[in-house]
Amino acid sequence: MRSASELDTAIAKAIATVPECLAAGYVDVVSGLVLGIKTVDSHSNELIDLLAAATSDMFQGPNVLAFEQMFIQAGGRDASKHYFMEVIMNSDNLIHVFLRGTQYQDYVMTFVCRNTANMGMILAKARAAMPTIESFM
Repeated sequence: MRSASELDTAIAKAIATVPECLAAGYVDVVSGLVLGIKTVDSHSNELIDLLAAATSDMFQGPNVLAFEQMFIQAGGRDASKHYFMEVIMNSDNLIHVFLRGTQYQDYVMTFVCRNTANMGMILAKARAAMPTIESFM
């Protein structure tokens, strides 16, 4: 694993490439810890901790894990991989994109963008940033 400052630099570069991106964070969904975060505004530690907890719930919550287990038992998917890889949430003025790592599936990258941005470009640029982000694990 490389240094936290290198991860922060990679996250900052990702923010610069993802259209109208206001914040990005890398979350360990097993532990619920934020490994790196960059925002254009300052946010409280409480808000950042809630982001990590909510991200963990979306990808590792008990109902999500039970759903994945049902697919494994039915033979409908590869047991070595998670079922849910991306989540997109829209609020009144923001688009939240959550991307599970493909190489390290216990980590999720979160991008928060203005809702005026092109969704396709957000996804394309966010996905393109993932190999660099994952190289820090």
